[in-house]
Amino acid sequence: MPDPRKLSVLFVCVHNAGRSQMAAAFLTHLAGDRVEVRSAGSTPADTVNPAVVEAMAEVGIDIAAEIPKVLTTEAVRTSDVVITMGCGDTCPVFPGKTYLDWKLDDPAGQGTAAVRPIRDDIRTLVQNLINELPPGDRARPRPPAPSGSPS
Repeated sequence: MPDPRKLSVLFVCVHNAGRSQMAAAFLTHLAGDRVEVRSAGSTPADTVNPAVVEAMAEVGIDIAAEIPKVLTTEAVRTSDVVITMGCGDTCPVFPGKTYLDWKLDDPAGQGTAAVRPIRDDIRTLVQNLINELPPGDRARPRPPAPSGSPS
């Protein structure tokens, strides 16, 4: 159960083995305990993509022990902000939540060299998200720029 005093962010992609894992790890790393961070997938893989694990290790973040998790209605319901990354309409919608869709390439089947630019785009998006979070608990981010992708 999320901490009711903290903003809760849920990252969602199809397999919860790449993009959403990187985003969750960056938000945890960069925002510390300011934010409750979770990730899930509409059709989770068995393991996190090894090239994603390696790319994150290159920037000092260890996600080797992470396990892909299934997206549940409860996870969305208890989140303040839901950020999707290529999972289409599989994410349930609840009133009062902030929904963002980040257009990112899928690292599935890619090597570490191809994952690096995706990782760097995600880091930029996460840093922008953090910059949009007002100080204080349970504050919602301002709506994103129309593009929804890094410039």
